[in-house]
Amino acid sequence: MSDDTGATDAVDEREQYRRQFAEDISLIWELAGTSRMDGRVLGYLLIMDRPYISSADLAATLGASTGAVSMATRRLIDTNFIRRHSVPGDRSHYFKAEEDPWGSFLANERRYFEKEINSLDAALRWVGPDETEARVRLTNGRDYLEWVQDYHHKMLADWREHKRARDAEQQEDT
Repeated sequence: MSDDTGATDAVDEREQYRRQFAEDISLIWELAGTSRMDGRVLGYLLIMDRPYISSADLAATLGASTGAVSMATRRLIDTNFIRRHSVPGDRSHYFKAEEDPWGSFLANERRYFEKEINSLDAALRWVGPDETEARVRLTNGRDYLEWVQDYHHKMLADWREHKRARDAEQQEDT
């Protein structure tokens, strides 16, 4: 009779590491002002070894309520960090991380910048001509965000080129 204890221990250790990774990502997201639960869900989906995972399994694995997981997955889908996966004949919701959530991060920042620019433009319409200090601050904010937004286009193109070159180099090595 064989002893599978070693194999089971290795699986348990990997699962513990996955949960710790998800927790580490959640703390980083919290520092950035984002929902800690969003970070936990994304962190776990990034490191899991299955092609997709159900919302019920996410809740159980992360020790979270199904409602918290549901809200987190909706936000992560909306920002293109994860996507929903359907299983024919199964009504459960399944999820997987996008291949490149970091590129999605750049794209989502541009959406944020557009909203912020619109808010600053609206404020500039309301600021009186004699309120020069406020006008300077608002104008600097809008112009800075427009500058960063334009630079994001270049960064995203550079990132895609970097990935293409990396993948080509890896192909050559194999």
